[in-house]
Formats: sequence, structure tokens, C-alpha cells
Amino acid sequence: MTTGDPAPRASWLQRLVDVRPNELAAVAWSWTFFFAVLSAYYVIRPIRDDMGVAGGVNNLPWLFAGSLTGMLVANPPFAYLVTRMPRARFVSWGYRFFALNLVTFFALLTWGPPAQEVWVGRAFFIWTSIFNMFVVSIFWSVMADVFAPGQSKRLFGFIGAGGTIGGIAGAGLTSWLVGTLGPANLLLVSALLLEVAALAARALFVQPRTAAAGEEGPPAARAGADLAIGGNIWEGMRRAVSDPYLLNVTLNMLFFTVLTTFLYFQQATIVDTALTDRAERTRFFANIDLAVNVLTLATQTFATGRAVKRWGVAAALAFLPVLSVAGFGVLGLAPTIGVLMTFQVLRRAGNFAVARPAREVLFTVVPRSDRYKAKTFIDTVIYRAGDQIGAWVYAPLAALGAGVAGISSVAVVLAALSAVNAVWLGRKMQRLAEATAPDDSDAAAPSTPVLSDSEPV
Repeated sequence: MTTGDPAPRASWLQRLVDVRPNELAAVAWSWTFFFAVLSAYYVIRPIRDDMGVAGGVNNLPWLFAGSLTGMLVANPPFAYLVTRMPRARFVSWGYRFFALNLVTFFALLTWGPPAQEVWVGRAFFIWTSIFNMFVVSIFWSVMADVFAPGQSKRLFGFIGAGGTIGGIAGAGLTSWLVGTLGPANLLLVSALLLEVAALAARALFVQPRTAAAGEEGPPAARAGADLAIGGNIWEGMRRAVSDPYLLNVTLNMLFFTVLTTFLYFQQATIVDTALTDRAERTRFFANIDLAVNVLTLATQTFATGRAVKRWGVAAALAFLPVLSVAGFGVLGLAPTIGVLMTFQVLRRAGNFAVARPAREVLFTVVPRSDRYKAKTFIDTVIYRAGDQIGAWVYAPLAALGAGVAGISSVAVVLAALSAVNAVWLGRKMQRLAEATAPDDSDAAAPSTPVLSDSEPV
């Protein structure tokens, strides 16, 4: 990929997204980076799900608990690397470490004793759940580190589309090749894609800093780019629950994951009653995934950046909770398969296309240490903890006979609280952005990414 004169290529891209000519190379590498990360995950996701079922459906709750435990165990070593290494090194080493893990699982599945295959599959299920959270969180940490707040509002939606297409490509690759290569060999394909991600990160980090005159970018991105972040390994956990801004980001994540778990269990209840044929159920879930991917991609490509720029981060963050208030309300009144499918598609697409990019913008105004430590803790441990809390709350409500209508009423209240939290976060983020720059309007935001870490990876 050459940088050359970006103007001719920028002209057609600017019809889709509000990208400035000097930003083109960095946006292209970021798009490729996320494409490789999510395609690597979606190549192995069907393999993980199959191994989870093969290990016994009744054991799935234990596997989810194992995933949360694994998150708690993995966070301190990751935080240690963040404190000791420059970002370019620990980002590339992190992806290559996971690639080496995939090679190890390949060896165990290919040459290990058949009697141990079930246990290897269970270990792989837990590992994949941890892997997914970390590789995506690291990617967005890098994005928050190298793009200024004004840029992130315009560009994160389009960059997210790279991940959406990567997910489609990864799943399609597995569907196409699993019969020929077998599941174990596809792990090597995923490892190769992780190497592509590491190389794209390297290319992104060595992009020159070419901000327009008078536009230096946020202080956190200017200072100490070639130095280790420092601090201690527990700093991210402490900051996530002690700093008022980050505490509300933590609450935002908990609201989202608890409501997602509620909807997941309601989906299971409604589908189990309405669709008794397994093929029909599979087709239903496939149709949801297809509709979500198509709607997400269209929104990310054509609307997200312009919508966030026009309406602001607060509105973008509040979109999903407001949608959830309406969706759970209607679902409680009419728990039908059609209402479920419509709500599920709109909510999942709204998360991927609008809410997730807006959540990542929140980290563009915090110190670099928080972008890699507190953010990773929130994206991994808090995310999985929200899953568990949702399951623990839903089960007794169902046991008490609350039903879809009663549980939907609880969800409406949680979604309304989430909307209040979202508006507060968006407004606070704007105030923090204004405090770190003379003018955080889009015109005053850096016209190119702030990229200065030239250390080879």
C-alpha cells in the first residue's frame, strides 16, 4: 500500500465518509487492521461454538464462568506489559502471542490423543472468549490513541465497517474451507490473519505526524510516544471504578451487557416456543445475522460518521438505550417472533454501527494509561461480568414467574437509566475535549491522525 498523492483516491472515499486527504493512509491502515482482527476471530468462532456443544450443552454455563475467570487472570499480565513496553511493541507482541496460541491449539488438535480432544475443546472455548475481548479492545485502544476527538467522531464508524466486512469474510472463509481443510487447519489461517493485523499496526504507527498548522493534537498523543506508559498493573482496575468519568463508562458497559443478556434469554424463550424445527431455528438465527451485518455495514459506511459529527456523542450513546426502551416495551406487550427479530436486528446493528464507535470516542479524551489499562479492564472483565450479572438476575425473575412481559418491564427501567448515563457521558466527554484543545470543533481538530511512534515491530 503506497501513500503517494492521496487526493485522487480521497475524492471517491469522501463521497462515502468525511475523511480528509491527509488522513487517507492512516484510515486505510486502520481499516485493514480491524478487518484482519475480526476476520481472524470469525474464522475460529464457529469452531469454538462447535467445541462448546461437543463438550456438553449442560457445561456451557461453566465455560462462561471460566471465561470470566480467565479475564480476571489475564488482565494483570497484560497490564504489566503495558507498564513496561512502548505501545508499538506490546501491540504487535500481543497479536503474535495470540497467533502462537493458535499454533499450539493446532498442534494439540492434530497430534494430541483423541481422549483429550473434549478438554482441549473446552480450553479453546474459554481461550477464544478471552482472545476476542482482548484483540478488539487493543485495536480500539490504538484508535483512541492515534486519532484526536474531532477525527474519531468522523472516522470511527467507517473504520468499524472494516471489522464488519472482516467478520463476514472470516465466517464465509470458514464455511467455504472447513470441509476441505478441517477445523484444526483453519486455526493457522486465523494465526496468519493476526500477523496481518500486527503488520497493519506497524504501518499505522510509523505514519508521519502531519497535522495542519497550529493543530498539534491532544497532549496524550504527543507526549512520550516512544516510552513505556509506566504505572502499576492494578491502576486500570482502580481507575475504572474510582475516576467519576471512567466509572460511568463502566456503568455504561454494564447496562449494555446486562440488557443484551436479558434479550438473549428472551430470544431463547420465544424461539423455543415458536419454532420447534431445528432447521427452522437455524434459518431464523442465520437471517438475523445476515440482516444485522447488512444493516451495520450500510450504516457504518454512509451514516455513522456524519450522524455523530452532527448530533454529537451524547445522542449517539443514547440511541441504543432509547431504542431498547421502545424495543423491550413492545416486546413485553407482543412477545412474537416478528417483534423479536425486528428488535434484535435493530439493537445489534445499532450497537455495532452507532453505540460501539461512540463508546470508543469516549477514550480519546483520557490519559494514554487509561486507554490501554482501564479501557481493557472495562472491555474484558466488566463486559463478561455484565453477562454473568444479567444471567444471575434473569434466572430468579423467571423462577418467580415474571415472564417476558415482567422481565421486559425491568429492562425498560434499566434502559432508561442507561440513557441518562449516556447523555451525561457524552456531555462530559465534550467538556474534557474542550479542556485539552483550544477548540474541539471539527474544523479545529487535527486534519490528520496524530501518529508518532516509529519504533519497529
